[in-house]
Order: sequence, then structure tokens, then C-alpha cells
Amino acid sequence: MNNTNKFQVLAKSEPEISLTQHICDCLCIYEQLRRCIPNLPLVDRDFFWNSLKNCIILHDTGKAHREFQRMLKNLHNKWNGQRHEIFSVILASCINLTEKEKIYILPVILCHHKSFDELYSRIEYDYKNEDDFLLDILTDCKTNFREELNQIDKRIISEILGEYEIKFQDEDSNLNIHTFINQLKSKVIFKSSNISVEYLLLIGALKQCDHLASAGITKLKQLNEGDFSFTHKFPPHFHQKRASETAGNIILKSPTGSGKTEAAFLWVENEIKNRGQGRVFYVLPFTASINAMYERLNREVYDNKVGMLHGKVTQYLDAKMSEDSSIEGVTLNEDFKTLVTPVKIVTPFQLLKHLFGLKGYEKGLFEWAGAYFIFDEIHAYEPNVFAQIVALLKFAIQKLHVHVLVMTATLPQYLHKELEAALGNHEFIQADTALYNEFMRHQVFMLPGLLSDSLKCIQRVLDIGKEKVLIVCNTVEQAQIVYNELDCTNKVLLHGRFNNRDRVKKERELKGDSVKLLVGTQAIEVSLDIDYDIIYTEPAPLDALIQRFGRVNRRRKKGISPCYVFVERSENDKYIYKEEIVQNTIEILNRCIQEEDGFVKEAKLQEMMDFVYPDWLKGDREEYNQTLDLLEYFTQKSLVPFSEYPEQEEEFYKRFDGIKVLPVELIDEYQNLLIENQYVRAEGLLVSIRKGRFASLRSTNEIYKQRFCFESNKSKDLYDKSVWIIKRVYSEELGLQMNMFKETDSDNQL
Repeated sequence: MNNTNKFQVLAKSEPEISLTQHICDCLCIYEQLRRCIPNLPLVDRDFFWNSLKNCIILHDTGKAHREFQRMLKNLHNKWNGQRHEIFSVILASCINLTEKEKIYILPVILCHHKSFDELYSRIEYDYKNEDDFLLDILTDCKTNFREELNQIDKRIISEILGEYEIKFQDEDSNLNIHTFINQLKSKVIFKSSNISVEYLLLIGALKQCDHLASAGITKLKQLNEGDFSFTHKFPPHFHQKRASETAGNIILKSPTGSGKTEAAFLWVENEIKNRGQGRVFYVLPFTASINAMYERLNREVYDNKVGMLHGKVTQYLDAKMSEDSSIEGVTLNEDFKTLVTPVKIVTPFQLLKHLFGLKGYEKGLFEWAGAYFIFDEIHAYEPNVFAQIVALLKFAIQKLHVHVLVMTATLPQYLHKELEAALGNHEFIQADTALYNEFMRHQVFMLPGLLSDSLKCIQRVLDIGKEKVLIVCNTVEQAQIVYNELDCTNKVLLHGRFNNRDRVKKERELKGDSVKLLVGTQAIEVSLDIDYDIIYTEPAPLDALIQRFGRVNRRRKKGISPCYVFVERSENDKYIYKEEIVQNTIEILNRCIQEEDGFVKEAKLQEMMDFVYPDWLKGDREEYNQTLDLLEYFTQKSLVPFSEYPEQEEEFYKRFDGIKVLPVELIDEYQNLLIENQYVRAEGLLVSIRKGRFASLRSTNEIYKQRFCFESNKSKDLYDKSVWIIKRVYSEELGLQMNMFKETDSDNQL
């Protein structure tokens, strides 16, 4: 390698990027990270940033190995799958580091690609010669480190490091790699020094620099004063002004539609002004909520600084690209996944997966450092998810100095207490009485019998044609029946058993004013920007009914709108809502009719909510405590640096109640989209069903797996994909009809 110079040493191929350029690109990201994430939860931040800089400079020096360079250049080589990180850490041990610096820097360099468990599991040592020989089990290649180190031109390393005033001592390293990895394996370092969070942040920051630079990203955006101009368009309400003046954690309670989002960003503006930059995570429970909030904030905040993350974001962007050819969906999707955007709108699961130690979790935890979390619609979660959120808040606040604002219109007191305990020191801010009095929009009426028994009366209202009618059922089957029974020229059915393609079409149609009848399920309860004149609904828990009422007279321009609630429950409702809660709801609504003539007063909603939910339901408290205890134990005892937790992935995804299936009549369309390499649109044909229903149909072979083969138009490689097929009728208008069997071609042949 005597004829090699530092500019010929590659760090990447396709395209070729030199090691010196890669270090420079990483340091560019490093400088921006210092500005974007200044509030690290560390005593000595300067030491952290200096350590990170050294890690960046040293992390890929092992790539200077002659055989690794030949591999990058597609030349015949004898690299044999060795790990360049091992050579990098040996070279790093040859510079003048203090013992404290070694404790931090060397493990991070060693594990910036693979966990130490993986490194340890694939290698064995010749114990007679200790570090002289290492056997890679995967390649059956025995490596003599003394000889292999001679394949690296130390003069090149010295020249590269010299540019950063790092002196390389050209002598054999005294680092015993065998002992060093053994120490990591036994976690001696973590037991002897209480620096787990520092390690997590350091490895996360190095991976951020490495991955962002490798992706060609050169700019990380920040929030500036002008980005908050939308919060100052109108004189602030009391709760908004308080939020704008309050530092630290907040629980904010105000009526739906009273400007909680503006209050949250007034709080962020004040925090950034006084505390400094930090990434903002706006957390919502549902995909529809996130899409709506993204579209709203993206209009308000400049320079594409708002991103979002949820399970269907790729399909959302694909649909937007079909509407607007100027949208660069691929670029946006990648930006959303990285640190580029200072604001991300996410589901709690996008945050929780880092707490479960899933792949890339250290990068995620680093992004949280000194961040600002906004939790909206906190009332919408089941006990086990609420417990996970509480564990998340405790970890983020205590370990990473995250500041949190939690917003709600109503929340049972027993859950409120759990939030208070999780937040620790916080302020409670509530809208004033005058504002609550302004938010009287609905008058509730209780109707006898089942909703399905009164369809003729509802039809007469539709025939008059003066009012836009909303009907909400508790099950998809009931919604489909009601939709078919009612006659209206412009009607839409919306529920959770439509595929993404058809749901997007329906949501687009609902944005206009032409739809006179909307029949739906819980799917309409969240963040659809619709405004109807009258609602008929099956009985449900109070919080669900309040959300349903919120789709009527949404903008408070219609005076008082009627909300009709039927008293009797359908047979299948018992699988949806607990009877005790529904009965409490009916009782408190009847009391509202007796005492307030049915006028739903926002100021009394909390009192009504506490009547419906006086305490934990049977079994819920136990489920909450068990989930919280398990996750807290994992984060405190098991979530250690340089480790991966593949076993946690299955545990994490158990929390998603749904399995995607492809209806029989969409098989040909799905296959054609794969052939055309339209993978996102193919995925958009799948429908989600509950795990219990899936298991039942699977046992009777009414769900089966089918394999699809297709060729990549770019590489011409052959691929295959397996998908669950469901033998049920599907239509764009009605969605998946679980009570209608659909034969396949093979069934007909039999």
C-alpha cells in the first residue's frame, strides 16, 4: 500500500466516497447536532461532544485495510467478511487517549454496526495465543491479527488523523481485543461506572452522523421565531396565554376545538426561547389524526419542517403524489424517518419501539434528548397502552430531560393521577369558565329501542333533505346493514375494513360538502374534518359519544344541534364495549336531560366522566400495573448500550391488534401491481382484521397464504411475496363483508 494516499482510501462504494470525505460529511452533521440537540441530560456536555468528534474521526479507520479496499473496488480480495470495526478499535487504541476517553470511545467504535452480542457470538479465540488468532464462525476464516494489522498502511492513518491534530503512535497496540470484547459481554464497564445513558446517547449520536452523512443529508432544520406565527393570529385564550408563559411539564385541559394545538406550540416557542432547541414530537393515537394534523401544520410551518411517522405513511404519500406531481414522496418519506424535520407527528408506538430496544433504538433515544413531547387525545388509549405511555414518559423525563405537555378535554381522575405521578413536577392549566360556557353546541335526546328499528324515521329526515345526517354504529356489520337500508343520493360508508386505497377516496370525498349521509363506526370519531347537522348513534361509553358528537356542529356556527342516542344495544355490542360503562353513560345522559334539558355543557363533562368511570374497571388496574412494571423493569435493568433485543420485536408487535389480508377478488390486481413494481399501491389493497377473527377463519381454511412472484424492473432479479388471502366479499362501496363468503378459482375447480 505504499503507493496509496489518503484520498484513495474509500469509506463507501457506489458512489465512491473517500474516508476523508466521509469523516468530513459526518462532522458536518455533528456540528448541526450540537445546535439542534443542545440540552443533553449530562453533567459534562463538552466531554460528550469531544468524545463524539473523536468517534467520528476514528470509527472507519479499519476500512483502510488493503483487502477491504479491494472489496469496495470489486477486485479479487481476501477480506473474508472480517469486521472493519475491530481494526478501527485497535487503531483507535494507538492514539493518546485518557482512561476515561477509552472507556467511552473504544466500545462505541467497536459496536457502531453490530451489537457486542453479535460480535461475540460469531467469533472464537485461540486461547493459547489470545489475540494472535481469531476464528470467524460464519466464514470459517482464522485471522492472525498481528499479520492483518500489517495490511493497513499506518502512515496513511497517521496522515488522516493528523488533519485533526490527533497523534497516531505507530506501534503495536496493547489492546487485547479478546479481553476487551469479553468485558463488554459481561458488562463489566456498565457495572463499574454508572454511564449507561451516556453510552446510549454516544452510540446513538455516532450512528446518526454516520447514517445521515451516508444518505447524503447535509442540513438539519431548526424551528425559528417565524415558524410560530400561526399561534399569534388571534388574541390568546386564558389557557393559551398560560401555556406560553409556563416552562417545564404541563397537563392542559380545555374543550375540544378551543385551540389546544396553538397552546402546545406557544409552549414550545417559549421553551425554545428560554431553554434552547429540541426536537418536537406531537403524539396522536390514530393514523387519521396524524394525517390531518400533518396537513394542517405543514400549511402553517415554513420550509417543510413538519414530518410524520405511522404505519401507513408511505401509502399516504403515494396518494398525495397522485394528486400533486410536485410532491417528492420518496424524499419526504426518508426525511420523516430522520432528524431532518424538527417536528414529527407520530403514534405512541413510533416512540415506544425505541423503549423496547428495537433496531436503531439508540438513534431514536438520542433524538429524544432534551426534546419536547406533546400528547394529544390522551384519553383514547386502552389500559395496557396507557401504561406503556406512562413508562415512556417516566423514562424520557428522568433519563433524557424531555419536557412534556399532555392535552385532554376529559380524562377520568384515576388516569389523571397516574399522569401526574409520571410527569413529576408540572403545572395544571385549565381553560376558564367563560370559554367553557361558549362551547355549548349539542343537545342530547335518548331514544327507546335499537337504532336499526328507527330507520324509517331517519329516512324521513333524509327525504326532507335539509340536514346533513351522521349515523354511528358500534360494529362494521351493523353499519353496512344501515347503509344499505337507507336511501340517499350522496351517501358514504366509513369503517375500519376498507383498504387504504378506498379509505383515502372516501376521506377525500368527505372533505367536500356534497355528502348528505355518512354512516360509520368508531373510525369517524377521530380527527376527520367533517361538520354534520344531526347525529343518530348506538349507545357507547361517554368519551366515545363525546367524540361522535364532535363531528356535529364542529365549528359552532349552527346554534345547538341535536344528538340522538338509542338506549338498546345490539347483540354483538357486548364484544365492543363493557356493559357497566354503557349503562353508566345512559344514566348520566338521562340525568343531563333532567337537569339541563339535555344541553351538554363542557364545564360539566369532567363531572360526567368521573361518574361513568369512578375507578378502574375490574381487570384493567391489574393489566395496567403488570404492563407498567414489566416495561419499567426492562428499561431500568435490561436496556443496556451496544445490545439488540430481537426477542422484544415479537413482544412489541403483539400490541398491534390487526392482521392484514387480501380479499379474493383483488388477487389479480395485486399481482399486476407487483409486476409493475407498484409495491406501495399493492400494499394499499390489504385490509386489516382483528387477530381473533383471523385465527377463527384460519382454522377453517377461509384464510390461506398465497405466494406471488415478480421481477424487479431495475435489477431484473426475481422476488416473491407471501400474503394472507381471505375468502370474503369486498367492494369499494361496502368494504370487507365478513358475513359473505367468496369462493376462489380453486374452490370452483373442486
